[in-house]
Amino acid sequence: MNAPSAFRPVLLAVDDDPEDLERVERELGKRYGADYRVACEASAEDGMERLRKIKAGGEEVAVVLADQRMSGMEGIEFLSRAHEFYPLAKRLLLIDPMDGTSFVRASRAMALGRIDYVEYKPGPPPNERFHEVVTGFLREWTRPYRSEANAVVRIAGERWSPRSHETRDLLERYAIPHAFYPVDSEEGRALLRSAGRTARRLPVWVLFDGRVLVDPSNEEAADALNTAEDRPEREATDFDVVVVGGGPAGLAAAVYGSSEGLSTLVLEGEAIGGQAGTSSMIRNYLGFAQGISGQELAYQASRQASLFGARFRLMRSATGIRREEERLHVTLSDGTEVRARAVIVATGAAYRRLGVPELEALNGAGVFYGAATTEARALEGQEVYVVGGANSAGQAAVHLSKYASNVTLLVRGDSLEASMSDYLIRVIEDAENIRVRLHAWVVGGGGEGRLERLALQDSASGLVATVEAAALFVLIGAEPRTGWLPDEITRDQRGFILTGGDLPNGRPPTDRRGPKRPAMPLETSMHGVFATGDVRHGSVKRVASAVGEGSVAVRMVHEHLGGT
Repeated sequence: MNAPSAFRPVLLAVDDDPEDLERVERELGKRYGADYRVACEASAEDGMERLRKIKAGGEEVAVVLADQRMSGMEGIEFLSRAHEFYPLAKRLLLIDPMDGTSFVRASRAMALGRIDYVEYKPGPPPNERFHEVVTGFLREWTRPYRSEANAVVRIAGERWSPRSHETRDLLERYAIPHAFYPVDSEEGRALLRSAGRTARRLPVWVLFDGRVLVDPSNEEAADALNTAEDRPEREATDFDVVVVGGGPAGLAAAVYGSSEGLSTLVLEGEAIGGQAGTSSMIRNYLGFAQGISGQELAYQASRQASLFGARFRLMRSATGIRREEERLHVTLSDGTEVRARAVIVATGAAYRRLGVPELEALNGAGVFYGAATTEARALEGQEVYVVGGANSAGQAAVHLSKYASNVTLLVRGDSLEASMSDYLIRVIEDAENIRVRLHAWVVGGGGEGRLERLALQDSASGLVATVEAAALFVLIGAEPRTGWLPDEITRDQRGFILTGGDLPNGRPPTDRRGPKRPAMPLETSMHGVFATGDVRHGSVKRVASAVGEGSVAVRMVHEHLGGT
């Protein structure tokens, strides 16, 4: 996404109370006037006309603010209609502090996705709460522009190449500023010329310091982006606890372990955040009334763990674990090995594959497993399909609906109620460009170099229909990432790790505290190894529960270490 050199997005405020509008204009102008153009209108009708003119002039709108109690058109309706002009603009409803009725209505509107947040009108300065909301919106809205303007790495590659998709998705999820240029664009050709490379091998990376990487592996890319100062920490091999997996459960374990004085290492073979990291917006996580993206939650959690002293080995998966005397030895995908007094397995689960050969061949070229928020902007005005009936699929559909002309949610079952949160169901029902097809399944598809069509079967009638499709996002349940574990760690028939009372006889193997000790709730059948989050048999598939389990696992590690 290229931002023009004189890029000044618009902040539009609408209020038919002259004094309130003047106060909002003053607050916006003094804080944001240098970088944004503040526009104000005294009626909803004039606000609509201003949006039309801004759109016709090719300008961008970052935030729209509206008073709820305007005559002629209430703020909720105005913000809903503003969404039609600028689907990506953040929408803030302003109410009076004593207006409890409007607050209740606003809460419902936010749950339905008609507004992004509700805040009290600014009063006498300072108005830090008001600015906290506006600044948070601007930080989220400007992320794509900041990423390109402050790029740490610039990449030339094929637009629909699976490897290009994987590269951009990883950089996006690690919040590394980057810019991607299709190799057939002028920018892409110029980048190759400046790097002294051709399009024979792609993608080509040009780092901020001038280094050039040609089709680097994930490990090579991670090492190149790490600074020299990180090297001694990356070479450490002995820890109190090794956390395998960087999703919510693993990150919580890292935060609590490192904050409580345990030397802690986190291994993550893909992107920090796990499946939750792909969620465009998590609205029901405690403490985040505005909602928070999975990427932002994962970034903040990993940063928090780092500040407490946790270390990370990124793009390194665990490939094995064994016990030798008093230490657990964990082998890594790069051939190295680390030792620990305890291990917490938090590898989570991978989205189940469709098993359609012609679509597997297009993985990363229009077919995506997970929400793949990186691809959303490229799908503006196109037909998009999402497979799945749980929260992750619902969140993906809502996010994609901001860009795609139509999003179709394909659900194999009879309804969404069995597996999706009520607030998401209401948002989907209220969205004009999201359709839900029940009893539907993908049985085929194809395209020339990228996805162009899908074959959908109605499980009730057995009929198969072919539809045009620019992208397919698959979120259909999970398979545990446990294939690397030894047989000594007991799993259920589906591969999920048994812990605590689910272990045979409800007891772990003999340790120094005796053979009759009941297993701790997150303890596995291997002495010193604990399991937490989605990888564990019987876990609750929610971010909050995974975070809770991660913290509890650390408490059990302390108990284990005290008895060894």
